[in-house]
Amino acid sequence: MTALFTRSTMLAVAGTALALSLTACQSGEDDNAAATSPTSATATVSDGASAAATVTSSAGSTGAGTSSGAADSSTSNDSSGRQTSTSTPVCAAADVTITAAKQDGPPYTHLVLTAKNTSGHSCRLAGFPHVQLLESHKQDVSPVAKSKPAAPVVLSAGAPAYALLKVSDGGTDEDNEPVSAFSVTLEGDSSVIAVSAPGSDGIAADPAQALVGYWTPELRNGADDF
Repeated sequence: MTALFTRSTMLAVAGTALALSLTACQSGEDDNAAATSPTSATATVSDGASAAATVTSSAGSTGAGTSSGAADSSTSNDSSGRQTSTSTPVCAAADVTITAAKQDGPPYTHLVLTAKNTSGHSCRLAGFPHVQLLESHKQDVSPVAKSKPAAPVVLSAGAPAYALLKVSDGGTDEDNEPVSAFSVTLEGDSSVIAVSAPGSDGIAADPAQALVGYWTPELRNGADDF
């Protein structure tokens, strides 16, 4: 009886020890699994960061492309604006009315030619007026280069432009001849425009001393230019 009890007790103790051992092993495996889990999670986060970096890089490239496109559009608009201004048609004789008035006198040495756009649309007044003062002198009056404006003179409907015309050195001179009207032609149009000289007696002109300025959008002082 005592031997049987002792044997049963030993078997029970052995079973308990085996159960504890198995439990410890399972716990160890769970601990190992738990220890390896963060490594796997870290790899996942790393892969996600790489993907995020790739997306960010792509977005950055797309943004740069958009910026470049905006700059091209601005350049295109600027270029288009310039084409619009340079494509304005040149004023023809039928587009303007030209009048003459005295300036800087007495003695009156300069006339102001005013060309008013009466066409109802914009036009570009090119160069200078080609003036012939006397029937006996068929040469155009020489232009003064320094009076040329920096930009083209574009006239909107109803707007004026001006050109200065020196007709003599002033005073009484035997070379001066009376002029009651003279002719003007515009660049780009061979039509002759007859312009009446100011004053009831007209003007005294000396073709040898005559000079003409370029068309300008503002009225200038003739004595300051030539």
